[in-house]
Amino acid sequence: MERMNSISPKCNELKHLYDTCFNEWFSEKFLKGDSEDVCQPLFLLYQECIRKALVEQKVDQGEIDRNIIGSDKDKGNSNLNGAK
Repeated sequence: MERMNSISPKCNELKHLYDTCFNEWFSEKFLKGDSEDVCQPLFLLYQECIRKALVEQKVDQGEIDRNIIGSDKDKGNSNLNGAK
């Protein structure tokens, strides 16, 4: 199976390491009742790499960090057809 790369080639290795860790954790631990997130350190490293890449690409960090799920904006846009 071909892996999906990161938004930045600089972050590909971290993304692949995290993906491998997550997939193993999910199937071998989480689905068997162990919810301890052993992949969080890798996720945090990958997240930091992505944040740096987004700054380099001049992406507004405020838009990324904004919480939409469960907000009034999310509730107003919940219809799949876009109708309110």
